Amino acid sequence: MATAAGLETLQTGDIVAKILICDDEPGLRTVIKRYAQFEGYETAEAGNGKEAVEICRNEQFDIIIMDAMMPELDGFSAVREIRETSDVPIIMLTALGEEYDKVLGFEAGIDDYVVKPFSSKEIMLRIAAILRRAEKNSETREGHLTFAKGGFLADLTAHRVLVDGKQADLAPKLYDLLFFLIKHKGVAVSRESILTEVWGYSHDYSGDDRTLDTHIKLLRRAMGPYADIIVTLRGHGYRFEG
Repeated sequence: MATAAGLETLQTGDIVAKILICDDEPGLRTVIKRYAQFEGYETAEAGNGKEAVEICRNEQFDIIIMDAMMPELDGFSAVREIRETSDVPIIMLTALGEEYDKVLGFEAGIDDYVVKPFSSKEIMLRIAAILRRAEKNSETREGHLTFAKGGFLADLTAHRVLVDGKQADLAPKLYDLLFFLIKHKGVAVSRESILTEVWGYSHDYSGDDRTLDTHIKLLRRAMGPYADIIVTLRGHGYRFEG
């Protein structure tokens, strides 16, 4: 179903996607809710991180929009608590835009971020992209796939990564990125392809290249002595050495 914003309303099966909007600014929550409901999504609201954590203990969502700086409990802390029991996709809103805050968010387990001020169309595009990717992942999880090289072991089916026998603690999007690279091992994959397949961005909306750079940096850090398995191809993208 086409909408005035030029987007396609996304559904999980026959169930409309449900979004939790968490921000301490009521006006901003109202704006996001209005556009989300116009696109056909069901919405719920939280005024701070503590409230969001409590709501997530009792309800399930398809995606969460989380402000970074809030009273009671900030967005970073709230994401960490939510990640203890759920891998729901999370978009973080930040007015800071600093690299440190983006890294902190990704390490906490967010899937994407949007810097304030943002257009309503942009955040709807980000929501649609993440939901499209989540639906695609749920349709293709079959078989038991593993990759091993030296002391590095990745179990794609169990979402488990071992580095020299010790389990690596990866955020959900880092698993997605790593497993995409593994599935294309030995192949030069472009930055555009990774952003499209891992983040779900359409070819006419490339997103933020720094998102990919930050995730590659975090993934290499988690891989420790095996970080060089991911080879940078300047001007093109990356290759995972199989």
